[in-house]
Amino acid sequence: MSKQHSDKPEIEPFEGPAGGWGSVRSLAEILPREKVPVDTLRQLARQNKPDGFMCVSCAWPKPADHHPAEFCEEGAKATAWELTTLRTTPEFFQELTLSDLRGWKDYDLEQHGRLTHPLRYDADTDKYVACSWDEAFDAIGAAMRPLDPKSVVFYSSGRTSLEASYMYGLMARMFGNQNLPDSSNMCHESTSVGLKAAIGVPVGTTQLKDFEECDCILFFGQNVGSNAPRMLHDLCKARKRGVEIITFNPLKERGLERFTDPQNPIEMTTGGETQISTQYHQVKTGGDIAAMMGIAKFLIEWNDAALAVGDPPVLDRDFIDQHTQDFEAFADAARKAEWSDIVRESGLAQSALEEAARVYAKSKATMIIYGMGLTQHVKGVENVRMVVNLLLLLGNIGKPGAGPTPVRGHSNVQGQRTVGITEKAELVPVEKLKELYGFAPPTEKGLDTVETCRGVIDGSVKAVVALGGNFLRAVPETAAMEAAWPNLDISVQIATKLNRNHLFPGKTSYLLPCLGRIEEDVQESGPQVVSVEDSTSCIHGSRGKAKPASPHLLSEPRIVAEIARRILPANPRIDWDSWVADYGRIRDAIEATYPEIFRDYNARLFTPGGFWKGNKASERIWETESKKAEFLVPSGLSATGFDDARGRFRLMTLRSNDQFNTTIYGYHDRFRGVKGTRDVLFIHPEDMDQAGLSEGQIVALESDAEDGTHRRRDGLIVTPYDIPLGCLGAYYPEANVLMPVEHHAEQSHVPAAKSVPVRIVT
Repeated sequence: MSKQHSDKPEIEPFEGPAGGWGSVRSLAEILPREKVPVDTLRQLARQNKPDGFMCVSCAWPKPADHHPAEFCEEGAKATAWELTTLRTTPEFFQELTLSDLRGWKDYDLEQHGRLTHPLRYDADTDKYVACSWDEAFDAIGAAMRPLDPKSVVFYSSGRTSLEASYMYGLMARMFGNQNLPDSSNMCHESTSVGLKAAIGVPVGTTQLKDFEECDCILFFGQNVGSNAPRMLHDLCKARKRGVEIITFNPLKERGLERFTDPQNPIEMTTGGETQISTQYHQVKTGGDIAAMMGIAKFLIEWNDAALAVGDPPVLDRDFIDQHTQDFEAFADAARKAEWSDIVRESGLAQSALEEAARVYAKSKATMIIYGMGLTQHVKGVENVRMVVNLLLLLGNIGKPGAGPTPVRGHSNVQGQRTVGITEKAELVPVEKLKELYGFAPPTEKGLDTVETCRGVIDGSVKAVVALGGNFLRAVPETAAMEAAWPNLDISVQIATKLNRNHLFPGKTSYLLPCLGRIEEDVQESGPQVVSVEDSTSCIHGSRGKAKPASPHLLSEPRIVAEIARRILPANPRIDWDSWVADYGRIRDAIEATYPEIFRDYNARLFTPGGFWKGNKASERIWETESKKAEFLVPSGLSATGFDDARGRFRLMTLRSNDQFNTTIYGYHDRFRGVKGTRDVLFIHPEDMDQAGLSEGQIVALESDAEDGTHRRRDGLIVTPYDIPLGCLGAYYPEANVLMPVEHHAEQSHVPAAKSVPVRIVT
């Protein structure tokens, strides 16, 4: 077992830029640690390239005109993590019980290596034991067939390919439910709900080419340096041609401050840097509605004053009159908003918001880029609607260089939704499925992530099949979920590495190891390819060529097909074996189901830069109820969903630049200067003083939710940091223990992990 965490952590400010030699050193560190084969460097050269493989990390677009090395520090870590030569064999479990393993850190579990054999949980010994694939599939079928279909959940990770996702969603519906929670439920469902209501599409409207045509970017709640570093190339090029980038984020993230391009020999030699943000506003966590309302208020009142004296309008009234609804209601709310309230809720000065508004007003084409800093709040959907409000004021949707740009996390989390991984019947072509496969798909809403958690805790969910991911670690209410999970009749985990979810087996449990996306997948017709959709709705083929970690691994489509054959009655219209023999036939089925999106799917699969699935809002065709883009009056200025109180802090959960979602690559959060630990509490020095705390002191956090449940996170190191007053930061997923399952975004049910009410306990 390899351990990176230390009893003597180092916490020192980091002064360097994003990228640069720090990225190179980070890559040089992880490759030997994973004991990767020499072939890994050859695989990295294929990453995010036409006819190569699509990164298993983030969903940032893959350009047609690619760099020599089209991968970032995080993407290289993800590739090394998958291609590691470390192995977790059945022999590993002979010495350790699952109770023993629950004392291991997340990093140590996954760092032990790739799973090599299918495993069955043996309750008598509290260990996993090797079994055959047929034994596993037959037992899964026997356990699931008698269950009420409504009590079974089919979860999927956002790394799953379009092909496997389509099969998985079809299997669930044929089984009798739409209980299909996925990674989107935990991150960008607020986008799917908010954008769909406002402009008629559930996704952003921009493409990579819009970075070349915009002259202003507003940036909200996303840490590009850690979560989508390849975007820094696009931001850097935009800055070099004079684009204004105005950032609103509680923390000063290094990637949004300055960047040294590792692929630029001159910058690497001279230490040259590009300043990314031209304005940087440290908004309070949960204060983005107030900040955006301040900008809108200034623009609307400026427009009122201009019209009163006969000057040209500030707003795009032609666009507003022709393409929008409810402008006057929103404008009236903005006029009535008090600056004192806006300043208090946003944590920003009126002058700062006016400065941002003046730059925005001069722009001819503005993109608004945002991440989970907007979506993971109780008012997360309203945050997204406020993004749309700002864009509509100046006609910044449906023209080159303009529009909303949500930054998705997992590499295919958006694509899964496109091919049917959703709990909502209205997002699925029900009649087409009925026509193609001769069954009546369920039309009632299925369970999302929050509803699945409720069902696991109250016992109404009897079975969970997980196609990848680390569900139990990613969701809120950690203690209650871990206590309830063993009550499941059956738990099936399809995975590449051991993670914490696997340590809490149901009464019957199987751990099924699958091929990774980078590995060669050979089926009856020969080597196969899969596909994914990026954040800008472009679809890419992905061809794995690395040697599989074990000869005993099966592909995700094969595993799904084998489970489907055991739990479903025979259907003459579906030949699961034929689909597995040739994934091109799965793509034919996807095209038949979604002909407008996937026209000539197989022929276009390896189009450089991907093929775009289209977007009606980008054409100013609004598929909303009103057939226009709709303004929304927010219900208030705070997105937190709770009132401030004496001693109560707003906790935001954070990722380090040594992790991707729940996967921990190491213990070095370089940009925040933290090494050797993740047990850190970031706090403003003035809040430290007021609370009587000292740097390095060990404290706990307790949930301050008013629901009577005790939740606590111990052992946190007090660390002074440049964070807004009244706000705290701690690492995800460890801080999830503090989050109630009912603390989620209204309408979208996204866990509200960016503003959790807590108190500090000494």
